[in-house]
Amino acid sequence: MAQDRSCCGNGLFDSCLHLDVKDYYGKILRKTSDLKTNACKTPAQPTPAFIRDALMKVHPDVCARYYGCGLVVPLCVEGCRILDLGSGSGRDCYVLSQLVGEDGHVTGIDMTEIQLEVARNYVDYHMNVFGYKKPNVSFVQGYMEALTEAGLEKNSFDIVISNCVVNLSPDKKLVLAEAYSVLKEGGELYFSDIYCSGQLTEEIRNHKVMWGECLGGALWWKDLLRLADEVGFSVPRLLTASIVSVGNEELQHILGDFKFVSATYRLFKVPKGPPEACRVVYNGGVTGAEDRLRFDCRNTFKANEVVEVDGELANILKCSRFAPDFNFQPPGGSTELCCVNPKADIVDPFELAVELGSQGLSAATGGCCSTKSADCCR
Repeated sequence: MAQDRSCCGNGLFDSCLHLDVKDYYGKILRKTSDLKTNACKTPAQPTPAFIRDALMKVHPDVCARYYGCGLVVPLCVEGCRILDLGSGSGRDCYVLSQLVGEDGHVTGIDMTEIQLEVARNYVDYHMNVFGYKKPNVSFVQGYMEALTEAGLEKNSFDIVISNCVVNLSPDKKLVLAEAYSVLKEGGELYFSDIYCSGQLTEEIRNHKVMWGECLGGALWWKDLLRLADEVGFSVPRLLTASIVSVGNEELQHILGDFKFVSATYRLFKVPKGPPEACRVVYNGGVTGAEDRLRFDCRNTFKANEVVEVDGELANILKCSRFAPDFNFQPPGGSTELCCVNPKADIVDPFELAVELGSQGLSAATGGCCSTKSADCCR
């Protein structure tokens, strides 16, 4: 089942797996309590006040149909065009609608009619609550493996987000490739998903409930690194991670020794070339991160401090939407250096989850947020 794909008459993917997922999220799941595992019900993590305020304005009916393994709200999004893959009932879209402002736009794409109906029913409600004269949110029915066939233009989005849905696709590489194609140069794929500690067996991958619960289709985290490189993205930068407990004895028996983690990664579409290290100074211009900007789990920039970064990170900062928020200096300049950020390395999300858990820390806009949390909705 996991690899069975076919193309329907209108050119969109319509495999047995897609139909199973549609049924699971459209008919079987009616609310968060219908979930059979904890993969999409991990305890909520702290969120910044401005994001919490935005969550509070999302209609409860939209939140009631929310199934996600992370709070996918990147910073520095004012005026941006954002695409949400597998937008479901639209919760994340309506949060981001407030953050991009009237000059920005958020598009949600989903293949499940029932979920889209919920999202579309509340467009006018949310625009009134936000005080917008015209909608800056739209919802499209389609497949994340076929974005251009759904009418989405190439090189048209600043950011693509995804909240625990890439694992539901039978072709993860195609999802990454489609996201890459619709992103502008310098754009970012910022997404949370479930990853496993190894390559899953066919028995697990063919288990309908396991797949619908975001476990059966989970990538081995090292495969994400390989697929991102093959598609053309920069090396995935891990933002946060937390261990996922299954919470179902029957399914846990089938899973055996496999472990799972919810992780948030950011991948950038930036030009390739010889990396050149440099010194950078963060100017504090990102809303919600005026004092310090946590870029990933190994790089946090304090406002007005001179930091030396490696060539890969320097290239991302120079070529992405973050460029106006940094001043760039050649390496070895006369300006007093505060610190040297560590060279980019591959971080094991399971090790990071243990590290963050032992420190009682989490990323402000990463981690998980279930609808049981008061932080998510009214």
